Amino acid sequence: MEKIYRDILEPKTRNPLRLKLGVAFHRLKRQAKWTFGGFKFAKVSHEELHHQYFVHQTPLLRYLAGVPMEMEQNKITNLHLALAKMNKVVINPGETLSLWKLIGKPTAGKGYLEGVVLRAGSFSSGIGGGLCHLSGFLYWMTLHTPLKITERHRHGYDTTPNKFFGSDATCFYNYKDLMIENPTNQPFQLVLEIKDDHLHGQWKSSVAPEVTYEIYEKNSVYHTQSWGGKTRHNHVYRRVFNLDGVEFGDVFVAVNHAIVMGDKTVDN
Repeated sequence: MEKIYRDILEPKTRNPLRLKLGVAFHRLKRQAKWTFGGFKFAKVSHEELHHQYFVHQTPLLRYLAGVPMEMEQNKITNLHLALAKMNKVVINPGETLSLWKLIGKPTAGKGYLEGVVLRAGSFSSGIGGGLCHLSGFLYWMTLHTPLKITERHRHGYDTTPNKFFGSDATCFYNYKDLMIENPTNQPFQLVLEIKDDHLHGQWKSSVAPEVTYEIYEKNSVYHTQSWGGKTRHNHVYRRVFNLDGVEFGDVFVAVNHAIVMGDKTVDN
C-alpha cells in the first residue's frame, strides 16, 4: 500500500488571547476575499428548477455520551434558521456559492441557540452549534454533481470511525467556509428542508443529468503517531458513469488526515 499517512503534531492548548486575535485576523481576511476576490455570488430564487440531479437525506438527532439531547434539538433550530437563508439558492454558470456569505454570522440575536461543536477533540457548545452538519451534507451532495468544490475544511478529528472517512466538511464563521463554483453552462439549484427530524436535500438543474457518480476511498489506513495517538488517512475518488452504467471517468477528489477520537462518534 502506498504510504499516505503523515506525521501530525500532538494537539496543544493555545493561549485564549492568541486564539481570539487569530480569529479576528482570519475573519478580516475573509471579508477582504469576499469583497475583492472577483466572485459572482449565488443568490436565492423563488423559482424552482425542474430536473432532479441528486437527492440525499440524513437523520439529525444523535446520541452522544455526555451531551444533553437539548443540544441536538437546538441544532435543529439552528439548521431551520440557516436553511431559511439557503433554500432554493441558484448557482448560475460562473457563480460561486459561499455557505457563510449566504447564512451570515450566527448570533443569539438572530435566534441561534447553543449547539454541539467539536473543539480540540472534545464536544463542547457554542451559539449556532451543529451547522457543520449542514456543510458536511452539502459537501457530500455536491460530490455527486459536476459542480466544483473550491474550498472545504475537514474536521481535525475523526468523528466517524464506522463510516465513510472524508465525507465531512467543518465550518466556522466566516473563514472556514464551504465554497462551490459552477463551471458548467447550466444553472444548479439547492433545495433543502427539514422533515421528520431528517435533513432532506436536492441538487436540481435546468437540464436532466446525463451522468451518475460513485464516491469511494483508496489507501485507507490508520497510523500510530510518535506521541501515542492514532490518526486516520485516505484518498477519496469519484467514478463517473453514463446513464447506461458504463464508466468513463475516475478522478481524485481529496486526501484526508485526522486524529482518531476513539469511541466518541458523530453521524454526518
